[in-house]
Formats: sequence, structure tokens, C-alpha cells
Amino acid sequence: MENFYKPYFDPDYESLIERIHPPRVCIDNDACQDCTLVKVDSANKHGILLEMVQVLTDLELVISKSYISSDGGWLMDVFHVTDQLGNKLTDESLILYIQQALCASRKQGISKELQARLGREMNPRHVLTEHTAFEITGTDRPGLMSEISAVLAELSCHVTAAVAWTHNSRVACIICLEDELKGGPIRDPERLAHVEEQLENVVEARHKSGERRSVRLTAPVAGRTHTDRRLHQLMFADKDYERCCGGCDGSSDRIQVSIENCKEKGYSVVNVKSRDRPKLLFDTVCTLTDMQYVVFHAAVSSKGSIAVQEYFIRQMDGCTLGTESERNRVAQCLIAAIERRVSHVCP
Repeated sequence: MENFYKPYFDPDYESLIERIHPPRVCIDNDACQDCTLVKVDSANKHGILLEMVQVLTDLELVISKSYISSDGGWLMDVFHVTDQLGNKLTDESLILYIQQALCASRKQGISKELQARLGREMNPRHVLTEHTAFEITGTDRPGLMSEISAVLAELSCHVTAAVAWTHNSRVACIICLEDELKGGPIRDPERLAHVEEQLENVVEARHKSGERRSVRLTAPVAGRTHTDRRLHQLMFADKDYERCCGGCDGSSDRIQVSIENCKEKGYSVVNVKSRDRPKLLFDTVCTLTDMQYVVFHAAVSSKGSIAVQEYFIRQMDGCTLGTESERNRVAQCLIAAIERRVSHVCP
């Protein structure tokens, strides 16, 4: 029988707890000789761990180790980080940026003065801004992006940003457009419908009957989902994970995933072993978060070229992963998430 445990937080009080107990961020350059420790204490809510990892990942920082604990409604994280050259973080402007970005007040934005001191504009990876955006999924094939670009050029649509991933013969891409003649987003509903129709024709070409495909216009609104997270979501919705070799003790090439239930503590324990690479932690945490699992404890480390990750999780309703099919699906999705970035088209 599936184990059941009462959820550890009440969503009605999340914002109140954040206001009473805002996150505390400590940047420690003394505790370790070869890395900087980023320590965060914060009231817990679903997705906050992903937000923290996202901030460090967007700064192109290397997370070599991480220890996470969130029992009792309070989150305590320790990240061992360096820059791309393996150096500690000593730039005071960068340290101040991290401290501000990891706090709940980051919703108010980081000051332009601080960004100027850093010498660059530190925007999150949100390609979807004020421009017209289309999200496309379907079967990958040679020349697809070229054909899409040609059609958009014929329709006088200027591509302002585009990002695409391919995995298991599937493709997901996000394309941001503006009116080449007038500038700015395309506002005419008839023209938008025509552009969408033409893109659908391109994506549909050479598709077999019954194959999944999607072309979707997204409204230009503020607070867009992080681009890499949205690509994971698109690929997940397209079920690119179905061809991955998942399951308990499942593996794909050098990726190994095992899942078992710890009855004494009431957790499902997920162990992932794979080649280490940038943004690996983001990809796995993103997948668990979007699959509606709560990470209560975690330990992540890298040994040479190999990364080892261990997560103690439950579902949002407090249940563990009670069936083999559910464990198989989680393993498949984690393998797919790790593989996607290796084979994606755009950085």
C-alpha cells in the first residue's frame, strides 16, 4: 500500500511566512580552500529550490556540491560554487548580486547601478519578453529550422530570439518575432493567425498520421517562465522521455537512475549518476519540480567527471512513489532531462 504523509506546508500561509522570515543569504569564502559557499536559509515553498539553482546557473557558476534540507517548512541550502575557471567568487558586485537575487525581494528587480558595476546586464534567461512568441514541438528532421526561417522571412517577420532543443527524434523550439515593417510585436489577429497557419504547414510536412505536433502562439506578458525550464516543459509535454530506458536501476548510456522507498522516513529516494556537466543540477531539480515532487533533502557532488545526486522526495500531497510504473516514469523523465541539453541546438 502507498505510504501517505501530511504535506509539510500550507499554501495559504506561504506569502505571510516569506514576509515575516525573508531569506538569509551568506557568502562564505573562508570555510573551503577551493570554492565559495553560498548558504541560504529561507521559508520553504514549492519551487524555491529551483529558483535558487536557476540564479546560480544563469550566472554561469559551477556548482560542485550541494546539501539541501527542507523539513519543518524551512529550507536550508549550501552550494559549493566557483566561476568557470575554478576560482572562488571574490567580485563584491557579483556577491551582492547573488545576495539580492536569492532573496524574495528579487521580484523588485536588480538595480541598473549594480548591473553596471558587474559590467553586464544580468537578466534571467527569459527570451519571451514583449515580442510575439511561438512555441513549436514536433518530429525533428533535417532542414526544419531552415524551412521555418524561410517562411517567416517571406511573411516579413523578424526573428529577435530563438532557442531549440532536440531529443529522441523530437524537437521543441521557442521563436520570438517582431513586425519587420513596423517593428514591435505583431498585433493584427488575422496576420497572427496566418503566421501560425504557415508555421503549422511547415511542421506538419512529412509528419506521419497521428504523430504529435504543436504550434502555439503565446501572449506577450511579463513574468515568463525561464527559457530552459519552458523547453523542458515542452519536451515533457511532447513525451520525448518515452524512448528513454527508465525504471528502477534504469540507465541510458552512462546515466543511471535508481528509485526506492524509505519506509522508515517516509520518502522516496532517487539516486542519479551521470557524467558531470554545466547546468546538470538545474535540469534534474527542474524536472522533479515540474513533475510536482517536493525535495525534502538532497546531496549532490561531483567526483572527477562523474556527478552523483541523491534526492529524498514526496509528491505534493505527501505520498511516496507507490507504484513501479510511477518510479519508471520518474526515472525516464530524469534521464531525458539530462540527455536533452547534451543534444540541444542552441546554447
